[in-house]
Amino acid sequence: MHNKIPKPSDPQLVHSTQSSAREAWRMFEIIAEFVTATERLRSIHPAVTIFGSARVKPGDPPYALAEEIARRLSDAGFAVISGGGPGIMEAANKGAWAGSSPSVGLNIQLPHEQHANPYQDLSHTFQHFFARKVMFTKLSSAFVMLPGGYGTLDELFEALTLVQTGKIRRVPLILVGSAFWRGMTDWIRDRLTVDGMVGPDDLGLLQVIDEPQAVVDAIFEHYHTRGFEPSPSEKEAEFAL
Repeated sequence: MHNKIPKPSDPQLVHSTQSSAREAWRMFEIIAEFVTATERLRSIHPAVTIFGSARVKPGDPPYALAEEIARRLSDAGFAVISGGGPGIMEAANKGAWAGSSPSVGLNIQLPHEQHANPYQDLSHTFQHFFARKVMFTKLSSAFVMLPGGYGTLDELFEALTLVQTGKIRRVPLILVGSAFWRGMTDWIRDRLTVDGMVGPDDLGLLQVIDEPQAVVDAIFEHYHTRGFEPSPSEKEAEFAL
């Protein structure tokens, strides 16, 4: 007995066709998001991304610290990129806004939270988290991590993994606030490294710094023997992100 071939009016076939069409259009939307972001942000260079909690309030010590770091980076010639929202993101944009280089916010559409802060020379909103993450990675010559929650940890370990695996060039990954990050770095050293889950040199991919000017100095020190522009081979590697 032959299997029944669905007729064009078969509801199952119609639903399958509609789903395929939606998936195809979604792919076009994603491509368009990458193209639009790339065109709008191509001139942002060199740039440093600052990550941290959206829940920090103005007047909190981490807010003031992020603002000062961003101001120093901006005056040193770096565009400063944040996630565009409140908390540490706002502090980073506010500090850069007062400096001499662009303040950039890469915002994300979320159902019930995240509004764009007002301290942005250039603001771009993404629909997809992964497209936004790719642009953070492509644009940044360094990542500065202030205290934060799951989102900050996600961004930290994604950047750390990309550097560790050679998917992107080695860039400074700076943890600001030794008291906040000590438990994590101790765990990486005493558990992950001892158990062989990471290599003995992998902890060296992270720097822990407390002073704002020392953050700026560490980035310049990293690049003192080379320019901020990726090499041709590093650019090629980025296509495999």
